[in-house]
Amino acid sequence: MHKNKIWVVFGLFVLIFTLSSFSINKEPQPTVSKYKNLKVLPQDITKEQMNDIMDAWCASLNVSCNFCHVKGNMAADDKDEKVIARKMVTMTNEINEKYFGKDSGTVSCMTCHNGKANPSSN
Repeated sequence: MHKNKIWVVFGLFVLIFTLSSFSINKEPQPTVSKYKNLKVLPQDITKEQMNDIMDAWCASLNVSCNFCHVKGNMAADDKDEKVIARKMVTMTNEINEKYFGKDSGTVSCMTCHNGKANPSSN
């Protein structure tokens, strides 16, 4: 009877070890973005991060979402403003990286736009 208990306990340890190794060795799944057509923003962006970025851009230009986005289809590239916005984001990222350090945010939309849809040329 004592040997049976030892085998049961041993079997349970083996089972627990085996099951835990499956959960420990899981490889991370590739990130699939819930957003479509991201070209300058990271594919693994969270909803909170996306909202924060979009809110900052809207405030910097004093515009609403439909200034760059087609109503009902945020992924569409039908508006020139969205294409231009991507170029501007790329430009500010390059300026920040070259002169102030990657992700410094020193230069942003507000730097030139100051709450206007079209920055002043003065």
